[in-house]
Amino acid sequence: MSIQKYIDLRSDTVTRPTAGMLQAMFNAEVGDDVFEEDPTVKALEEKSARLFGMEAGMFVPSGTMANQIAIRLNTHLQHEIICDKLSHIYYYEGGGTFSNSGVSIRLLEGNRGRISAGQVLQNINDPENIYSAISSLVCIENTCNKGGGSFYKASDVSEISKICKENNLKLHIDGARIFNALTESGDSEKDFGSVADTLSFCFSKGLGAPVGSMLLSSKDGIKSARRIRKAFGGGMRQAGYLAAAGIYALDHHVSRLNQDHERAKTIGNALSKCSWVEELIPVETNIIVFRIIEEKSVKKIIEELLSMRIKAVPFGPRDIRMVTHLDITDSMTDEILEAIKKIRI
Repeated sequence: MSIQKYIDLRSDTVTRPTAGMLQAMFNAEVGDDVFEEDPTVKALEEKSARLFGMEAGMFVPSGTMANQIAIRLNTHLQHEIICDKLSHIYYYEGGGTFSNSGVSIRLLEGNRGRISAGQVLQNINDPENIYSAISSLVCIENTCNKGGGSFYKASDVSEISKICKENNLKLHIDGARIFNALTESGDSEKDFGSVADTLSFCFSKGLGAPVGSMLLSSKDGIKSARRIRKAFGGGMRQAGYLAAAGIYALDHHVSRLNQDHERAKTIGNALSKCSWVEELIPVETNIIVFRIIEEKSVKKIIEELLSMRIKAVPFGPRDIRMVTHLDITDSMTDEILEAIKKIRI
């Protein structure tokens, strides 16, 4: 009995390791990473830090943990984070900002998840005012998930960094999909590493690894971050098997991200012509977010797509998200386009 296979557009986290990645994992040399004795983990951390021009790195299980460690590292009780209202740290990290670090959040109305240096400057609390939390950290997300894969240019982040330095604030870049951003912006990794106090990126999203994220900072910052990771339960033992997947991803899966973007833009273009689609957020990277007309329901559209073996996810009362990734082929894209045409009002 054959198993019905689906074209899974729910997220770029649904990928399976490629044959080459599996072989690299199988061949990995490992040790106990909590004792800092895993050579493959060390190699990945050094490779990642060198790539972004930062001093040190730390391999962690997830992007959420990387962000939460960065927040704990850069803040204290009664401090406040400045970020866009669509930020992952606010929407998708289980309230960890509050429960893990005891800080409040100032949510800004940016442009599809992107805030400006001017907005940051206008929202820094007076440190002498005891009624206000102390503004101590700015978090930006590049690319922004809720913003439909919108990305920052390095020049804009440099301006934000300048405001942070002038006002004694730290800057954390949640770069879960930063390689998608770089593919489109043409900026370099070092353009962002040079202005961030901490920077995270994910191996298990667009890069196709099964598990893991990286947190980058100064040597002293990462030394403190290791203590926080331990308290958060993030210490892993023979993690080199996972780190090998990360090394393979950096070597083989970054240069192909433009393929995901082109497929996403092709699907987005088709959706923009559908009578049941009211609005499409501009497709800039590999994330497609669209709003359907009131006459149709998100549940109904999801069910219709599923009946044609395509998986997508609700992204709001009237919004749906699709994400392309390395498991999506040209023939699958053609099938998606045909399925979209079959949906009627």
